[in-house]
Amino acid sequence: MSEREGGAAPFHFRPAAEADFERLLDLSIRTLRADLERIGRWDPERRRRRMRESFDPAATRLIEDAAGTLLGCVTIRHGAAETEVSNLYLEPAAQGRGLGRAVMAAIAAERPTLPVRLEVLRQSGAQRFYERLGFAVVAEQEFDRAMLLPARV
Repeated sequence: MSEREGGAAPFHFRPAAEADFERLLDLSIRTLRADLERIGRWDPERRRRRMRESFDPAATRLIEDAAGTLLGCVTIRHGAAETEVSNLYLEPAAQGRGLGRAVMAAIAAERPTLPVRLEVLRQSGAQRFYERLGFAVVAEQEFDRAMLLPARV
């Protein structure tokens, strides 16, 4: 599937495999580390453990450009009442160019009559990004916020 939105470069999703774990762990570290350090939660072993616990190749998609270069990844779980998104990590060089917006638009378009739910680290720039897309905070935890994008009807 290819998308173009808001000037973002074309991309496609490709299913992840177990063999992708290490490079996606590395991507998650490069994406999250500064925010986790800022709030005193950076621990490389904890990051590996959390990534391992949440890594599901059947639900994870690689985000690639037309040449097959890895731009990011995302985990998508389609439930009966909502779509759950987690582990959206984009290469730092690919951020700020509309790719995240295009990826989220593609995910929401898969099941437009259902809401999209995700969790975001409190005090991160990601929360502002999701709010600009129409997500609203629906619950707060110690370190995360649950956000919901209403269904489009």
